[in-house]
Amino acid sequence: MIRRKFLSKFTKGLGIATATGTGIISAPAIAQSKKKLTIVSTWPRDFPGLGLSAQRLAQRIADLSDGHFDVEYFAAGERVGAFDSFDEVASGNSQAYIAADYYWKGKHPGFAYFTSVPFGMTSLEWNAWIKSKGGQELWDELSGEYGLKAFTCGGTGTQMGGWFNKDIESADDLKGLKMRIPGLGGDVMAKLGASPVSLPGGQIYENLVSGAIDATEWVGPYNDYFMKFYEAAKYYYTPGMHEPGGGLAFGMNKEWFEGLSKWEKIVIEAACMEENAAQYEQAVANNGEFLTRMMEENGVEVREFNDEVYDAFGEAAAEVFEETRDHSELATKIDDSFQSSLREMGAYLKIAENGFSRQRNRVLDI
Repeated sequence: MIRRKFLSKFTKGLGIATATGTGIISAPAIAQSKKKLTIVSTWPRDFPGLGLSAQRLAQRIADLSDGHFDVEYFAAGERVGAFDSFDEVASGNSQAYIAADYYWKGKHPGFAYFTSVPFGMTSLEWNAWIKSKGGQELWDELSGEYGLKAFTCGGTGTQMGGWFNKDIESADDLKGLKMRIPGLGGDVMAKLGASPVSLPGGQIYENLVSGAIDATEWVGPYNDYFMKFYEAAKYYYTPGMHEPGGGLAFGMNKEWFEGLSKWEKIVIEAACMEENAAQYEQAVANNGEFLTRMMEENGVEVREFNDEVYDAFGEAAAEVFEETRDHSELATKIDDSFQSSLREMGAYLKIAENGFSRQRNRVLDI
């Protein structure tokens, strides 16, 4: 009796509703109104890094809701093809997809900004833009035009520049190169004479080995190690101008999402935010180890794009951004917000985090 009185007094003092109040949903009520949640993904099943993250998120939504969400997860090709995920969810056939939204730039180039764009934001900056500088509102506006609602649910950090079989000493070395590279980064490569190819992750290795493509980018050492690209290409270039950071998307059918209760929406958002951090942290934790493995065990040579090549990337990117802005008023609004936030945050990080990292690495000889 004393314990019950104490708990009642404690919860009331914190403004927390008890099981008999109106502010919380009781477990029986939740159990009686299960919600079906079918998720399709652009990644193969048990795919290291990205695929495992998607499966983990699907399970986390089920666990966090204590089984209220009856989650059914389909990897790429199990229900629809990887690049059919957008239409599958927009149509309402499935409730959600897990993907990189820059795959949908053919529908609207603004989607590229909600994964990553050339010379864009690091994962830290991008998350700050999404959560605190108006990025989510712009994402909602764009996605809403297609009957969707998205949350960020993962990130890979600054990516490597890609796998090549020849030296890239100048922009001329890119001419005629067939390279798997999606998003606006692919448009930059096209400006420089390369032929960008968009392939889902599960099809890259076979195309690289067969010679159907000459080069590819993917993610970073942790993810790339398991793809075994080193069997077909030995030069691993860095840094990747095309994808300096950013995030992945948990895209939902908007009508379905808006029909959820407040509690149901919170559960999904909380699971997405948790995995958003976990995937990026996992990449940071493992990239160094797997880069060393590829160099020592597989003879991978790490090369760095020189300033001449990077300057060419920059000039081509400027043209791509102008063309993107010309697409529509919304594209211009997204680019305005993105670029102004990038410069504001980047100026501070240059003297804070970046400045410290430079001096720390010098002192510790890293």
